[in-house]
Amino acid sequence: MRPLPRCVRSVRTALMTMLVALASLAALVTTAGPAQADTLICDQFGTTTIQGRYVVQNNRWGTSATQCVNATATGFELTRADGAVPTNGAPKSYPSVYNGCHYTNCSPGTSLPMRVDSISSAPSSISYGYVSNAVYNASYDIWLDPTPKTDGVSRTEIMIWFNRVGPINPIGSKTGTATVAGRSWEIWTGNNGSNDVISFVAPSAIASWSFDVMDFVDQAVARGLAQESWYVTSVQAGFEPWENGAGLKVESFSSTVNGDGGGPGPGPGDPGTPAACRVTYATNSWPGGFTANVTVTNASATPVNGWRVAFGLPAGQRVTHAWNAVISPSSGTVTATNTASNAQIAANGSQSFGFQGTYSGTFAKPTQFSLNGTACAVA
Repeated sequence: MRPLPRCVRSVRTALMTMLVALASLAALVTTAGPAQADTLICDQFGTTTIQGRYVVQNNRWGTSATQCVNATATGFELTRADGAVPTNGAPKSYPSVYNGCHYTNCSPGTSLPMRVDSISSAPSSISYGYVSNAVYNASYDIWLDPTPKTDGVSRTEIMIWFNRVGPINPIGSKTGTATVAGRSWEIWTGNNGSNDVISFVAPSAIASWSFDVMDFVDQAVARGLAQESWYVTSVQAGFEPWENGAGLKVESFSSTVNGDGGGPGPGPGDPGTPAACRVTYATNSWPGGFTANVTVTNASATPVNGWRVAFGLPAGQRVTHAWNAVISPSSGTVTATNTASNAQIAANGSQSFGFQGTYSGTFAKPTQFSLNGTACAVA
C-alpha cells in the first residue's frame, strides 16, 4: 500500500486528537451531570423553589415598573428594580424567600402553619448583601393568624428590620425599645389597614445572624398581638425597596420549625387554657426602688399546667431580683415563668410571685397583664 502523503497524515493525526478530546469532554459532562443554572424571575408574582424546601418570590405588588430576581442555590439577588415610590408610603415590593404558605403557595415539605404552643423552637439564619445607592429595608417577616391560614393575609405581621437605608420608617409609631434574642431593638407598632404590625428595628445594620424565631413570636404574644393558640403561617426574608435596589442579595437562608412532639397545644376552651384570669399587683416603693407582689388567679373551671405572665414595666423600671418565678428580660416587656414547684394554677385557684426593682422618674404600675397569651383583668 502506498503511504499517505505527509500532509494527509498530519490532518488525520489532528482529527484523531480532536476526537479523543471531544470524547473525554463528553465523558466528563456525563460524569459530572448537568450544570445547575440560576433562575431569573421577572413575572410580577413569579416564584421558584431553592434548596428543595424554600420558595423565592418576585412579589412586585406595589409598582408597575420592571423588577427581576435571580434565584441562586442558597438565596437570591435583586438584579433589576426600576422606578421609585414616595418614601412616606408603601414600598414597591417584597422580593423574598420563605418557609411556609403565602397566598396558597406552600414551600415543599413545610411544617407550617403550626400552633404557637406546639412549637418548641424555630431556628433560622440569614445572610444579606447590601447596596448604598437605594432606599430600602432588609426585613425578616413572621406571620401569625388565629387559624391555620394558607391564603390571603394573616392577622399579625412581625417585621425584623436588619437594615434601614434612607428616610423610611415602619408602620405605626415608635412605642419603646426592647432586648430580644440578646440584641437591642426599636419597637414600632401599628396597623396597615389589613393586619396588625409590630416591627423590631436594629439600630445599625446586621449583615448576618442566627436566631430563634420564637423569641420574637413570644414578644408579639406578650404585647397582645397574638395568642398561644394562634398559628405561625410563614417566615420570610427579603427586602422592601422604595428607590432602586438592584444588587441587594439574600446570600443564604435557612428556617426550621420544631414541634414539641405532643401535637397541638390546648386551644380556647381546652383543658389548660384559662377562660379568664385576674391579676392583683401590690407594690411598696421608695425613692429609686420598689418591690411588687403579683397574684394571678385562674378564674376558669380547668387548671392551668405551666404558666407565663407577661406585662410591660413602665419606662425607667428594671427587675433586680425575683422570687417564685423566673423573670426575663429585666426591663421593657417582661415574662414571669413558673418554677418547678408552682407550675399549676388550679381551677379558680391562684399563684403568687414577686420581685424587687429600681426605677427613675415617677413610679408607676403596669396596666396590662396576660396569662399564657390571654389578657387578664387587673384588680
